[in-house]
Amino acid sequence: MHELSDSEVDAIFHALADRTRRDIVARVIEREQSVSALAERYVMSFAAVQKHVAVLQKAALVRKERDGRQQIVHAEVERLRRAQQLLDRYEQLWRHRVDRIASILDEEGP
Repeated sequence: MHELSDSEVDAIFHALADRTRRDIVARVIEREQSVSALAERYVMSFAAVQKHVAVLQKAALVRKERDGRQQIVHAEVERLRRAQQLLDRYEQLWRHRVDRIASILDEEGP
């Protein structure tokens, strides 16, 4: 498995730190959509939605393809899968730490 670089991880977490961008990712995972269709869902300008999509693109979480006059946004499922694997590793690390703390507390007794 390809490991993500620190800059790739930073870009992913930055992109997903915003509620609108997380919503865009969820929508395009479900079904590819044009930037125009995405923009209709939000109370913000088309340009603002384009900027959100650009941040997601920079993190390689989505890609845009031109279809005539429209730009269709697709989820990058493999990249999202790698981000999930990273989060799974963090979860394992913290679960291990909690188990160690519990073990130490059990050894010490009341």
